[in-house]
Order: sequence, then structure tokens, then C-alpha cells
Amino acid sequence: MKKLKKVLIVLTGLLFIICIGSIIFFNSLKPDYEGKKMLPKLESEVNVFYDTYGVPHIYAQNKSDAFRALGYIHAQDRLWQMELLRRVATGRLSEVFGKDLLETDKFFLSLGIDDYTSKTISELNMDSEMVKLSNAYLDGINEFIEKGPTPIEFYLTGLKKEPFSLKDSYNAIGYMAFSFAMAHKTDPLLTNIKNQLGEEYVREFPIHSDTSTVWIKNYKNVEADSIGTDITASVTKALDKLPVPQFEGSNSWVIAPEKTKSGKVILANDPHIGFAQPSVWYEAHISTPNYEKYGYHFAGVPFPVLAHDRNLAYGLTMFENDDIDFYLEETNPADSTKYATEHGFEDYVYVNKEIKVKDAEAVSFTYKKTRHGPVLNNIAKQITTKEPIAMSWVYTKPKNEVMDALYGISQAKNLRQFEHALPKIHAPGLNVMYGDAAGNVAWWAAAKLYQMPDSISTKFVLNGKTGREEPLRYLDFSENPSAINPPWNYVYSANNQPDSISGMLYPGYYLPENRARRIVGLLDAKNDWDRESVSEMILDATSSINPVLITELIRLLDVSQLSEEQLIQIDALKNWDGNYTLDNVSPTLYHRCEYFVLKNTFEDELGKEQFNQFMGTHLLKRHIAWGAKMNVGKWWDNILTKDKIETRNEIVLKSFADAWNSLVSDFGKNPSEWTWEKVHTLEHGHPIGQVEMLRKFFNVGPYPVPGSREVINNMAFPYDSTGLYKVNSGPSTRRIIDFSDVENSISILPTGQSGNPFSKHYEDQAELFVNGKFRKMMMNKEEIMENSESLLIFKAHD
Repeated sequence: MKKLKKVLIVLTGLLFIICIGSIIFFNSLKPDYEGKKMLPKLESEVNVFYDTYGVPHIYAQNKSDAFRALGYIHAQDRLWQMELLRRVATGRLSEVFGKDLLETDKFFLSLGIDDYTSKTISELNMDSEMVKLSNAYLDGINEFIEKGPTPIEFYLTGLKKEPFSLKDSYNAIGYMAFSFAMAHKTDPLLTNIKNQLGEEYVREFPIHSDTSTVWIKNYKNVEADSIGTDITASVTKALDKLPVPQFEGSNSWVIAPEKTKSGKVILANDPHIGFAQPSVWYEAHISTPNYEKYGYHFAGVPFPVLAHDRNLAYGLTMFENDDIDFYLEETNPADSTKYATEHGFEDYVYVNKEIKVKDAEAVSFTYKKTRHGPVLNNIAKQITTKEPIAMSWVYTKPKNEVMDALYGISQAKNLRQFEHALPKIHAPGLNVMYGDAAGNVAWWAAAKLYQMPDSISTKFVLNGKTGREEPLRYLDFSENPSAINPPWNYVYSANNQPDSISGMLYPGYYLPENRARRIVGLLDAKNDWDRESVSEMILDATSSINPVLITELIRLLDVSQLSEEQLIQIDALKNWDGNYTLDNVSPTLYHRCEYFVLKNTFEDELGKEQFNQFMGTHLLKRHIAWGAKMNVGKWWDNILTKDKIETRNEIVLKSFADAWNSLVSDFGKNPSEWTWEKVHTLEHGHPIGQVEMLRKFFNVGPYPVPGSREVINNMAFPYDSTGLYKVNSGPSTRRIIDFSDVENSISILPTGQSGNPFSKHYEDQAELFVNGKFRKMMMNKEEIMENSESLLIFKAHD
């Protein structure tokens, strides 16, 4: 017995020591928000005041010192995020997550982002201030890598920390550029549909511009000169496995002084990006004697993508222009190393790559390139077609000056300086939104746009052999859509179709008019906007389109076949104002019906795999309202019922019955239990949180959330057979800059500033976000010092 007691005492002691050791170890992994640190190469001391939510306010005597400190503090909160983002373009995700990411790595390596980056850096002026500030930022990151604690994710994955270089920053921008694109999800799919089913089916899609919807209006004071398969499946699978968020859409509007209560400009912006943990943006306020900016930073990129100061503010939405084209190539039947062009046969370029794979041997693979770009057929095993299809992407074509553009807009002091930097954005296509203290409001579509020959549709795979389906020229930036101080006294973007300029409508993958119509309706109706009313508008969860669509479909129902309970819910749908509140049943019934209408319309022709691909496109979103109004059409018939031709009425009736039965199965017979909060939820997923036992520690949520697809509070979700609408993208921040009181402008992040799960700022904004709350973006130094929670001081030496 005494021996047993001794053993128990020893074991208890060991357990206690292990617990204490674990606590000490995990505490050592927390970011340091206070104290003093050495930061080599500083010219003078830098003070970093952290506010209540972990936003750093950096005070330095010069910009280089400020950006060096920014790099350090950005890394201590987001190094894991930086690590993943730099690995995407270089095909190094399999090294972290194993063979499941091989297809993703192959795909991104074949895009040529990394090779394009190498070329870009070789041509940089290393003495430019842009490069010097970028390197100062990278110095700060690397100092943290060398001296700071290692984030827990590196221990869990067995990764070693590696220094960052300018190449990593450019590769992060390259990933951002591709994640905006939609052509890879749409063009091959449309081509497959046309080849499999015929052009009559394709003509029933809203592929081209719809003149009946709300467009973004141009306003120019000077008239411009007039100018005349399988791949989808593989790309979708590759992108679905990405452990980092993809860019989706966005809202922004800037209200001119004539429409505000104060007579000053107000800017609102909420870029829509895939939800993840950590969230995309890192906020930082920098102040030096000759530079100040409150900015939102992308991991590994030194200059803010969204920002404001006391003089001007800017935000972004996705332009959704078409900047990717696919070309069907023809291999020489006598020599498989050559392909056909209008000038004869040219050599394929063969590119060899090697991918390191966790817990496995490295994988070598080879792909070939044509003059258009990489041939995708050898990128993933799902592609079995013999005909080579190459992808042409604008991002890797012209000179890359995107970093110069970000630097330029962040340094601009007025509208003209700001506009001067925008032509350097060639891809991704961005709607750049601007407002300033002088009363100017502006919108520019910034991208390298190109003109195709007449009658050529870039929404289908093009002929790569003839030379007759090639771009004719790049447009000058002055020809891009834009509006500066228009007479209607506001500018806006909701990723919808821009009006024509230079005599043509630019092709793209624009989103439907739903959000645009609501934004325009609200802005037109009011001339006394202030910060409070704009903050209500950015949270608006009312659809102005869905109730109209419901009215169209309800009249097709045979009420004599409906039960009393069904009639009650149909009546509620008739009277629904389109508002997506958590306690409402109508949104749940509407979306369940909509899903089954789509399923019963398209799945018979497309099959399950292509139907799921179609459901992930912007084309599908545009088709919902468009297609519901079509009395007759090829898609309505179920081709699986050989002895019958279905009509729209029959599809709607069947879909209502399917929806009702599925809701009864999921939630019971009482419709009052079918509330929106039961099905519409948001969970911010961390890559490590995919392991179930670690989910609660790394993931944030889930929370029931108001809003829906294509309302201003755009809490988007994919449709699938589960009937559960798990939000996967939405506002990556909500910001409102009011130039009547710029120091009281407001913002919110979806989770928190830090990506370190041991930080108190890992998720301290999550509940504020889902409840529609905001916090102040402080810029006044006295207020910052008075309200700061901690002070971190950087010194060059003791």
C-alpha cells in the first residue's frame, strides 16, 4: 500500500509538472502586445499602441521604420496565414497537408504565377521607395520568424519556419488575382453543355448583357472615341480543397455631400470573401510625420488594399470582368510536340515541376504550354479529353505593376494622384471606390481590358488554331468604365454589369441585379444620409427581387391541391417583404423551393456532377430570376420521363411538394419550427479545425446569422441536398468612413485581429459581427494613448 501511495504521489507530481510545463509553453506562444523589443535596422524608436481589439497604432519617425514594425506585428498575429498564402502559387500545400492537395498544387503551378513573379522581380528598380518599404516590411516579418515564438500550427504540421522574400509578397497577390476570376468555373462548363445538349439549351441562359437589369452608370465629361468538360470538374475540385479563402463579390457606395446630412462624403465598403479563420484583413494604423494611413492588409503584402486617412478613403469590389479565355488547340498528328497556329506548327513548351508531399515521396509532373498559356489536360487525372485546351490569363501577360499600384494609391494625397496609380492594376479587375474630404466621389473599373473581334464570345472555348479569335488590342485605361462626381451624387458597385463606354459592353461574370437594385433604391430615396443610417443600410437584409419571383411562381400552384397548413405558408410568402430575419419561416421555405426548382429543372440534363458545378457559378445566380420568367423552354422538360414533356407549372408544383416534404422530414410537421436561424449558420473554419477533435479550439462559431445570398448583408451559401445553408462567404469587413467626423469612422472584422488561437484577439469581434455591431477606428493620438490596452516599443539597440 505504501509503495502504491509513493507511485501515485510521483505520478501526480509528474502530471502537475506536465500541466505547468504545458501552461508555460502555450503562454509562450501568445503574441507580445507590450514591452520592449529589439528590431534591427531601425533609425529611431517606434511605439505601437494596441487598442481594445488588438488594432496596432504605429507611430514612427519615418516610413521605413513604420513598415518594419508593421511586418513584425503582422507576422506575430498572422504568420500561419502568411505561410499558407505564399504556398498556394508555388505549389507547396501538399508539403503541409499531404497528397489530398496534389491536384491543387499542380493546378496553381501550371498557372505560372511563380514564374511570372520571378520575371517581375528581375525587372524591379530595387532603389524605388516601393521596393524599399516592401523590404522593410519583410525585414520585420523575418525578425519575428527568427526571434519570435513559433505558432502552434507549425508544431502540429511539423513545418519549419522559413524567411520571407519579395517573391512571396508578389505570389500572394497572384493568388488574390486568380481567386477573383470566374471563367474557369463557367466557360468549359458552357462549352460542355453546348456540345452535349445543343445551342438551344445554351440560348436559354442569361449569358450576355440583360438590358432590363440595373447597370452601374458611367459618367464622363469628355466623350470617348468609339470602338467597334472535364476541365471544369478538375478545376472545381482543386479549388474546393484550398485551405485559404477565395474572393467572391462585394458592396460599396460613396455618397456625395449633396446627399448627406453633414454635407461631407461618406464611404461604405464590405468586400465579400470566403469566411475563414483567421479572417482575411489585418488592420493597422500607421502615423509618421509625412505619412498616415489606417489600412487593411492582405497577409504578406506591405501596402493596404483598403484604407483611409483624414483626406481620402478608398475601398474595393470585384469588377468580375472576363480576364481568362480557353483555347482549343490542335496537335500536329505527325509530331505530338507541336501544335497548329495560323502561321504553321509551333513547339509546345514543356515545363517540369516537382512537388514535395508530406509523409510521401516527392511527385514530379510535366505540363505543356502554348502561346495562349498552360494546357490543362495534363494537370489533373479527371481530365480525359484528347483535345488540348489551353488557358489564357491576363494576369501573366503584361508587365506586373500591381504592387506599384497599391503603393501609389496608399501614398496619394488627392483624387488625381490616386487616379494616376490605377492604370497599373492589370488583374484582378477591381471596382475602385473613392471619396475625400474635398467632396469628391469616384468609381473606376481598374483592369487591363481587351477588345475581341466582333461576334466572338469569350464565354465558350475558343479556336486556338485560326488566329481569328485572338484579342485585337488592350483598351487604354481612359476607356474603362468610370464615374467621377456624377450628377446623381453617389457611386456604387455590387459586382453588377457596368454601363457601356467606347461603344461596347465588356464581357464578364457579373452578379445579378439583386443587391444593385436595393442599393440604388435606398440611395435614390434619401438625401440626408449620416453614419448611423449608412450603418443600417450596410446591414440591410431585404431582397427586392425574391418577393417578385415568389409572386411569379406562386400563381402557378394549384391551391386546390394544397393543405390548410400549406395555404397558410403560401399566404405568408405572398406577404413576405423579402427580409431575412432569424425568426422568419418564409426565407427557409423559399430557398428550399428554389433549390428543388433548380434541381428538377437542370439535374436531369446535366447529371449530378455538372449540376453541382453549375450551382457554383455566377451564371446560376443570374439565371434564377431570368429562368423563372420563362413560360416555355427546353430545360423545363425532364428528359428522364420519355413518355411525357414537363412544363414550368409541373416543375414548380413538384418542387413545392419536394420542398415541403423535405422540411417536414428535417424539422417536423409544425412550420413554425422552420425558422431561418435553424438553417442559416456561419462557422469560421481554420485549416487545422477540419480535424474534429481540434475543431472547437481552432474554429469560431457556428452562429445563426441573418441575411442571405444577394442581399446587401450578403451572407452567401452554396445550395446542396442537405437543405442547410452553411454560410461560406460574406462581408470580410464592414467599414464606414464619414468625413464629417473621420476619427469616429466605424468598422468590424468577422472574428478578430489575430490568427493566433492563444491571443485574446482571436475571436473577440465575432459576436459583434454577427449581431451587426461596429467599433471605432481611432486615429486621434491622444485618444489612442488614453484608451490603449498596451504599448509595444521597438528599439534598434539597447
